[in-house]
Amino acid sequence: MELTDRRAKPAVYFGGKCRIIDFALSNALNSGIRRICVATQYKAHSLIRHLNRGWNFLRVERNEGFDILPASQRIAEDKWYLGTADAVTQNIDIIEGYGPEYIVILAGDHVYKMDYELMLQQHVQSGADVTVGCLDVPRHEASAFGVMGVDESGRIISFLEKPADPPPLPGNPGLALASMGIYVFQTRFLVDLLRKDENDPNSSHDFGKDLIPAIVRDGKAVAHRFSDSCVRSGAEVEPYWRDVGTVDAFWEANVDLTDFVPALDLYDRDWPIWTYSELTPPAKFIHDEENRRGSATSSLVSGGCIVSGSRIDKSLLFTGVHARSYSLLTHAVVLPYVTIGRHARLSKVVIDRGVAIPEGLVVGEDPEEDARRFRRTDKGVCLITQSMIDRL
Repeated sequence: MELTDRRAKPAVYFGGKCRIIDFALSNALNSGIRRICVATQYKAHSLIRHLNRGWNFLRVERNEGFDILPASQRIAEDKWYLGTADAVTQNIDIIEGYGPEYIVILAGDHVYKMDYELMLQQHVQSGADVTVGCLDVPRHEASAFGVMGVDESGRIISFLEKPADPPPLPGNPGLALASMGIYVFQTRFLVDLLRKDENDPNSSHDFGKDLIPAIVRDGKAVAHRFSDSCVRSGAEVEPYWRDVGTVDAFWEANVDLTDFVPALDLYDRDWPIWTYSELTPPAKFIHDEENRRGSATSSLVSGGCIVSGSRIDKSLLFTGVHARSYSLLTHAVVLPYVTIGRHARLSKVVIDRGVAIPEGLVVGEDPEEDARRFRRTDKGVCLITQSMIDRL
């Protein structure tokens, strides 16, 4: 929705300090991958700026590399990236310039922690043409994904895009294997496959729609279970993976971080999530009077925040948020540099970067009024942007 009006989805803020793309990039870095390219397309400025600021520490002198590959019509003047596979095809010369034996293809818009080294090892040992990262999902939810049918050995025998009746996992009929959009190839094999796909007029030039089904049909495709390489600290009980592509999912995943023991551990120093970190002073809480006490409970409050006589409960405040006296935030996800006016009461909200909330604004108590003024989801979460405030 409006969160991606001016920024690509991987550049959307997450978790108080990060952007969504930081999870895939941190997984790569922590897995020992030191040559990384990011292909960008629409509304890419915010993403490219973040990558330049936060990911420019990989050095050629150390046999490392970090390339940003915008859709720059390098192949033809009328040809942007036509699909996920085409985004790689148009940069084959750059990739081959590094001479990698293997290549890992990642989506940049999911939240999870994973050791790609284990997936790469499986790929080499199995002799597969492609290894596909797969997620165990309940069968009744699998229709929203590309679903893998596998045999007892883990070889993929069918690939179905959003099937009405997903094939069950062998030995566990209640689960299905959904594609995570993560693939491992031997580089030479992939280049030959991409060249063939490039010249196919019937192809949509997409990994999930074209290349992977072709390998399943004509070659050897093997599934890699996310549970086998998911990185968990002692605090994480279940493998954690989230697609935060809706306002509800984005709000829920952020608010979940405020739990006493969150499902995703951002405090795991053995698997840090790297990002661009602004230089900010510590968070500050001021005033200690009845009904005017700067406080936060079960909340994450980032650097540069000033909680001035405001009450924050079960909420997540990104960098530089100022909450003024007598205001109340409950189950709120507040992006950087938002100002909350006095006496405002906000519940179940996502507030975009830089919004100035006027004094006395109440959101989350009158569903009809909320829907008239803001973007209100079916689950009752309100997305608030500055343009919505300006129309009040």
